[in-house]
Amino acid sequence: MFLGVDLGSSSIKLSVLDPKEGKVIASVTHPKTELEIMAPQPGWAEQDPELWWQNFLTAFSLLVQKKGLNPGSIQAIGISYQMHGLVLVDANQQVLRSSIIWCDSRAVEIGNKAFDTIGAEYSLSHLLNSPGNFTASKLAWVKNNEPEVYAKAYKMMLPGDFIAMKLSGIITTTATGLSEGIFWDFQERSVSSKLIEKMGFDAALIPDIVPAIGAKVPVQPSVRKLLGLNDSVKITYRGGDQPNNAFSLNVLSPGETAATAGTSGVIYAVTDKNAYDSKSRINTFLHVNDTVGSPRNGILICINGTGILYSWLKKLLSTGKGKIDYEQMNGLVDSVEPGAEGLMCLPFGNGAERIFENQIVGSHFLNLDFNRHQNSHILRASLEGIVFALNIGFEILKDLDVPQKTIRAGKANLFLSKSFREIFVNVTGTRLELYDTDGAAGAARGAGLGIGFYNSPEEAFSSLEMIEEMEPEASLMIKYKELYSEWRSALDIHSFVKNNL
Repeated sequence: MFLGVDLGSSSIKLSVLDPKEGKVIASVTHPKTELEIMAPQPGWAEQDPELWWQNFLTAFSLLVQKKGLNPGSIQAIGISYQMHGLVLVDANQQVLRSSIIWCDSRAVEIGNKAFDTIGAEYSLSHLLNSPGNFTASKLAWVKNNEPEVYAKAYKMMLPGDFIAMKLSGIITTTATGLSEGIFWDFQERSVSSKLIEKMGFDAALIPDIVPAIGAKVPVQPSVRKLLGLNDSVKITYRGGDQPNNAFSLNVLSPGETAATAGTSGVIYAVTDKNAYDSKSRINTFLHVNDTVGSPRNGILICINGTGILYSWLKKLLSTGKGKIDYEQMNGLVDSVEPGAEGLMCLPFGNGAERIFENQIVGSHFLNLDFNRHQNSHILRASLEGIVFALNIGFEILKDLDVPQKTIRAGKANLFLSKSFREIFVNVTGTRLELYDTDGAAGAARGAGLGIGFYNSPEEAFSSLEMIEEMEPEASLMIKYKELYSEWRSALDIHSFVKNNL
């Protein structure tokens, strides 16, 4: 059996895969309520890494209570994790401060200045991104604002590296992880010495690099004993949540594209080119199956305020005794015609947005009419706004000559909504394929591939089945094209007013 670990900012999910059947036989998500994201100041977002570990231990305890599950039969572990976070530990592997996570916006200006210091040409052609608001810029923020913490730091890590450290007692990272932190030079295929120099980092902070697939990092004896694992179990796969989501959908080759609509909304297109956007509105990272002989990059479009917007609305509409669940919310959306009777939503309320060059736009409802609009209209406008926002990224992909025809996604989160799926395919003009898989299942398959149980990705994904598909409809495409044009005009007017007041 193989264990998949999916560390999100909302919860941690563990799944066990039976490799012979190619099916998940047990899963646990913990906690049931969403993990707190601490915001000591506006635009900040932090979580305690030790709380991630405690939630992992609790989740594992619940997992092994599943009937017939023997932890000693787990052969390998795969880890998926929330991208772009910063974890700092001292020489004793003690956490020095809360993790500055992916949706934290404090380092935007530092990243913008670093882009100029390092040089636009080098940043784009070697890093394929501006340092922006990514992990390197967050490390620079700590260096500038918390020098006492930086002085004690022995290693910097991404969230998945931290879980791997707690399991193994060894501090390691991956090239794909370093690329998501904007530490990676794509031309030199190594850590960027120029970025390290220009940002004034100690190069010793970078952990040893192991392969994303096939690392075989041993689990330390104390953890094996605590969890009841066998002596030979290894960590053999590691990937950020979006590369891993693509992996879980067997999106591994140029021209293939994955989507997810969890806390954030992401389109992830695989290419063999070192593609970049001159404004870094979309971002290119190493894909988990990248090799020297077969280069693979993932071009990522991200909208921060996706599932978190729907979650916020759920809390807002569940005040008092009138609780509401996501299924009921989806039903309300289905009851409203496209366009939500003129109500529009700008879904940008979860920090700096990359598609707006790391500007904080904020979320807004436009054209709200107290006499016409109800909860159902607010929900419908929100889902339409999310897809309209993602479509901006699709337009940028077209400009980079990365055409999209078919998108693969797990049938989860917002893709559970019939209306969301309809809006998605008809706004983007793409075919949608849905699969019964998720990040934890993907990480478990990655563990099997990394340990050598599967001889190839084709073998690892031979049991993955499509459960639903949807094609655009000509009449709806025309309708949504009109609605999208109106939404873009409203966005442009809002941005003009905001920037000129």
